Amino acid sequence: MRPVLIIKVGRTLPSLVAGRGDFDDWIVAAMGIPPEQVNIVEVSNGETLPDYREISGIVITGSHDMVTDHLGWSEYAAKWLPGAVDRRIPTLGICYGHQLLAYSLGGRVANNPLGNEIGTVAVRLDELAQDDLLLGGMGSQIRVHVFHTQSVLDLPPGARGLAESDLDRLQAFVVGDRAWGVQFHPEFDADIVVHYINHYREILLREGADPDACMKQVADSADGSRILKRFYKIVTASEAI
Repeated sequence: MRPVLIIKVGRTLPSLVAGRGDFDDWIVAAMGIPPEQVNIVEVSNGETLPDYREISGIVITGSHDMVTDHLGWSEYAAKWLPGAVDRRIPTLGICYGHQLLAYSLGGRVANNPLGNEIGTVAVRLDELAQDDLLLGGMGSQIRVHVFHTQSVLDLPPGARGLAESDLDRLQAFVVGDRAWGVQFHPEFDADIVVHYINHYREILLREGADPDACMKQVADSADGSRILKRFYKIVTASEAI
């Protein structure tokens, strides 16, 4: 099997890396994919993306940067992604990756007009999601972890929204039948979210948020890891065709 490409567009907090690893480590663990079947390319550190023929699937990580900053490495990745979608390579963008995928295909990303979304939230899956290859059969609602300032405000042409939360009407979308973006972090667990809230406590207070209230509603959920495992099954099934 050709490797799954993880496009690393940023790193988590150094205080988390020391004991828990980084975004890509959490994704690999939650997917249940053997490490030898993964190709990690850190575009945010200047690394080059491979030929499409060399990979079986793609996951785009989160980042502490902003898509709207139009950083050079981000624009490079945005130019590369449509080719993967055109070739129907299974693709999953997470948080920044979700926004980058939407932007690369002609969608609009900006600061969320409803404010930052932080903690563990209920995400409602709409009717289209019930028949979706990735999200179908998960019921009408999932609980997942979020920590973001920007959102996808307008979908790219041909994309279909699949889910919403109280503070984000585009928590998930699909383009074609094999490319998804999810605003939430399916690779996070409760401890990671709590660490983020504590790290940014002073900033959150200055912005008018209540870190303690956010902390109280953080809870572990298996829904995120279920989604990542499903995605890996989609990749392996596509590889077998």
